[in-house]
Amino acid sequence: MPSAGSLMGKLGSLKLTPFVLLLVGVGAAISYRNAGTTTWVMAVPLFLVALNIFAAVLTNPKFHRSKPLLVFHLALIAIVLLIALGRLTYLRGHAELTEGETFTIQSAEVEQGPWHWGKLDQISFVNEGFHAEYASGIKIVNIENAVRWHDEQGKEQKGIIGTLAPLQLFGYKFYPSTNKGFAPVFIWHPSAGPAVLGSVHLPSYPAHEYKQARAWTPPGSNTALWVMLQFDEVILDPQRPSSFHVPSKYQMVLRYGDERRELKPGDSIRLADGELEYVSLSTWMGYAIFYDFTLPWLLAASTLAVVSMAAYFWGKFSVRAWDKTA
Repeated sequence: MPSAGSLMGKLGSLKLTPFVLLLVGVGAAISYRNAGTTTWVMAVPLFLVALNIFAAVLTNPKFHRSKPLLVFHLALIAIVLLIALGRLTYLRGHAELTEGETFTIQSAEVEQGPWHWGKLDQISFVNEGFHAEYASGIKIVNIENAVRWHDEQGKEQKGIIGTLAPLQLFGYKFYPSTNKGFAPVFIWHPSAGPAVLGSVHLPSYPAHEYKQARAWTPPGSNTALWVMLQFDEVILDPQRPSSFHVPSKYQMVLRYGDERRELKPGDSIRLADGELEYVSLSTWMGYAIFYDFTLPWLLAASTLAVVSMAAYFWGKFSVRAWDKTA
């Protein structure tokens, strides 16, 4: 039976390194093609890389003779382990909220690592509307999103978030995105049960400028509807700077079966299983959700690796007075 020293020597061998790096490459390729379902395919090879480096540090005397070289490899082990841990505990996702709507975990679609232990279910914030500015050519310049939330102490807060200034709660970051659009708001009065206030998120604007329509079925209803927004107003002018806004004049068209109705705020239509009331035209905002607690630690470990390697090469190649020859 091989001794512990012999085993560590084999684990730290340079002959093993190309194979574990190959496993990392294969894992990365598989993860790229199958995002969200292959966390362990990346995590396990990364743990093997860390074990290979750690065994090499323990068994190779060269690392112990140079403190900067030792620190560099220890920092490298930390970086690899943190990347693996980040893959196991990360979360990313997206949500769409109508103006005035509260975020809940039910409104989000997320992808997360198997060890994610976050508190997304404890987060709620209200989308209070946004302002999006465009340069000529319909190029996004800035998005400012007003939000209201309760902080981790339960105190209500208000603020403006943007693509570079996310809302941060319990380690999660919420970024407003360029994915946004118009949202007709309705009240559905079912034949049996309480009324429900809801909205239809039309396709993102201006990405789908000429496709502002969507199929929709009121909650609990069996009646399929087709909701369409029509307007002639130029919302975003390609010739000059402009900002996103709800059109001042528009037609809200509702199709069901062979019927076609144009609705104004306050209008109602009777369906087979209830009554639908059109309230107003609002907006919706898309949010990108991100969580990875390892990032600050990765920055610290990477900084330590760079500093220690710089110190190693400085000591190795710097010229001292007693090294010079006459």
